[in-house]
Amino acid sequence: MRYLTKSRFKLAVECPRKLYYSGKAEYRNSKQEDTFLQALADGGFQVGELAKRLYPGGIEVTAKSNAEALALTAELLKREEVTLFEAAIAHDNLLIRADVLMKRGRSLKLVEVKSKSFRSDDPQIEGRNGLKSEFKPYIEDIAFQAHVVRSAFPSATLTSFLLLPDKALQASVDQMNQLFKIDRSGGNVRVISDPRADSLSAEETLLCELNVERFIDLVQQHGLNFPGGSAGLAEAASQWAESYANDTPLPAAIGAHCANCEFKAPFGDVLKSGQAECWKEANGWSDADLKEPTILELWNFRGKGKLIDQGVRRLTEVTQEDLRYAPGTHGLSNSERQWLQVDGLPLEFKSAGFFLDRDYLEIEMDRWTYPLNFIDFETATVALPFHKGMRPYESVAFQFSHHVLEADGTLRHANEFLLAEPGIFPNFQFARALKAALSENAGSVFRWAEHENTILKHIIGQLETRDDAPYDSLELIEFLQTLIKGGTRAMIDLKELAQKGYFHPATHGSNSIKKVLPAVLETSEFLKARYSQPIYGSPRGISSRNFRDMTWWSTDEYGLVEDPYRKLVFDASGAFNKKEASKDDLEIAAGGEATVAYGRLQYEALDEATRASLKAKLLRYCELDTLAMAMVVEAWGHFLGRLEG
Repeated sequence: MRYLTKSRFKLAVECPRKLYYSGKAEYRNSKQEDTFLQALADGGFQVGELAKRLYPGGIEVTAKSNAEALALTAELLKREEVTLFEAAIAHDNLLIRADVLMKRGRSLKLVEVKSKSFRSDDPQIEGRNGLKSEFKPYIEDIAFQAHVVRSAFPSATLTSFLLLPDKALQASVDQMNQLFKIDRSGGNVRVISDPRADSLSAEETLLCELNVERFIDLVQQHGLNFPGGSAGLAEAASQWAESYANDTPLPAAIGAHCANCEFKAPFGDVLKSGQAECWKEANGWSDADLKEPTILELWNFRGKGKLIDQGVRRLTEVTQEDLRYAPGTHGLSNSERQWLQVDGLPLEFKSAGFFLDRDYLEIEMDRWTYPLNFIDFETATVALPFHKGMRPYESVAFQFSHHVLEADGTLRHANEFLLAEPGIFPNFQFARALKAALSENAGSVFRWAEHENTILKHIIGQLETRDDAPYDSLELIEFLQTLIKGGTRAMIDLKELAQKGYFHPATHGSNSIKKVLPAVLETSEFLKARYSQPIYGSPRGISSRNFRDMTWWSTDEYGLVEDPYRKLVFDASGAFNKKEASKDDLEIAAGGEATVAYGRLQYEALDEATRASLKAKLLRYCELDTLAMAMVVEAWGHFLGRLEG
C-alpha cells in the first residue's frame, strides 16, 4: 500500500504536485545533491539519536517494511506503559513513523524531534497573523502526525510536543557533536553513537520540549494554504493520500514557489525536470518554449507571484513599470539590475559582453588603499556544539585564507589558518592569526558577502562573554572592531560592488562568487593571458601555499572557460578526480562540504591519512576562494585601464 507519510505531507504543503515527482528516480532532485543541505540533515540525525537519551527504556521499532512496523507497533502498544521510537501508526492511507510515542494507560505523548534552532527564553512561535513562517512547517508537520494518531486512537488523550535544541543553553560537556558519528557509506545514513552519550543528563542534552497543542489548534482552525488552493488539514491529507496512492499527478499550480523547486533540471539534462513539466502543462508549452528564460530567473524580485497570476511568464514580458524602475544614484539600483536581465545589455556594452559601471567602480577603487587584502572564512554552525561552553548553532571559525595584491599587480597567497584538531576551540586562535596576517600592512580588506562580518561579530561576543577568553581579549576585540561595519578598516564587500557595478548575462543576475568568477574569466583578456599559463604556484609566478604550477584558465570541449572550482574535483579530461583516503574522506568544492569536513576532523579516531587528505583539500578550497576574489578585482582593474596586460 502506498501511504502518505509525514515527509510526503510536508512536500505536498510546499506544492502538491511534488508528490508525483518525489517517488520517481528519473526526476532530478537537487536537494539530494546539495552538500549544504546534507550538512544540515546530518545535524538532524544527530539530534534524533541524542533525543533517545531523554526517554530511557524506549524501544525502537526497527522494522523497515510498513506492514512489519505497523504489526510490531500494535503489539507493543498492548502494554499498559511503553515508550517507542519510530512507532508506525496508520489511519486509512496515512502513515507516520513517530520519533517518540509514549503510552501511559489511556494517555499518549507524541514527540517530534527537530534540529530547528529555538530559544526557550524567547520562543517567538506566533506572529501578528498566526504562526511565524519559519516555524509554520514544523507545526504543520506535527499537526499532521497528531491527526493520524487521534484518528487511529480516538479514545486516547493525546498531547504533542516538539523537541528542539535550545539556544538558551550552553554545552557543559566537550565534543558533544562527536558523540554521534554520521556514516553515509553504502547509500544509507547511519548514526554511530559513542557509549559516553548514554551518561548524558537531561540538562546536558541541550534539548527542550515545547508543548505545541495550542499551535496545532491554530492549524486545525485556519487550515493549510498551499500552491493551488487551501483546505482543512484532514481534507488536504485525504486528497493528497489518494493522489499518491493512485500515482496521479495533481494539477500543476505554478507560481513564485517554482523558483525553489528541487525537482528541476537544466534543459537537455539526462534526468527529467518536474518544474519544466509543470510549466509546460500550465501554459500549454512545448519543449522548445522552455529554452527561453522565464520570470523565475529574475534576480531579487519579490513580485514574481503577482506577475505570474497576471499571466506574465517570460522574462521578456516584464516591464519597467512591473519593476518600479528607478535609476541608482551611485551604482546600479536593484531595479536597474533587474532591467538588465530583462532587456539585455545596452548597445554600448554588447560588444564587450558585459555591463560595467565605470563611474561607480572608479569612485570605489579610488578609496582603496594598497596593498589589497582578500580574506575568506570557513566556519561551522551546527545543532550539537563541537566544544564546551558553546550553544546550539553557535559559530566555529576554523579556517581563513588571505591573498595580497600589490599596487604593481604582484599577487601572492600571503597567509592561511586551519585549526581542526579534535576538542580545540579555534575561534580565539583564529582571531589572533587573522590579526597577525592583516597587521602586516595597512591596506584595504575585502570580503565577499556578509558572512565574514557576521562571524567577526560573533567572535567579539565570545571574547566578551566566555569564561575561557584569552589574556589578549581586549586587544583582539579592538582589532576585530576595526574590521566590522563602522570600523576604521571596515571590510569592503566585493559582492555589493558586483551587484552595483558589474553585470554579465551568464550569471543570470546572481552575485555569487561561484557565478561571477567564470563570467569574468570568460570576458577578461587580462585573466586569460595571466592564468592560461602554469604560473600559479610556480617559483617565478604567483606564490601559493597549496598549488603547484596551476593553470586556472582553460576551455572545455565546447570552447567555454572551465569553472576553476571544478578543477578541485575533476581532472583535465573532465573525469572525477576521486582521491579519497577512506570512506570518511570527501572532495571539497563547496561550503557545505567544508563544514562536513571539519566535523569529520573532530573525530579522534579518524586515521591520519584521511585527516591529512581532508586538511589538504580544505586548504586548497579556501585558497581558491580568496584567489577568486583577487581575480575579479584584477579583471575589473584591467577593464578600467588600471592594470596593464
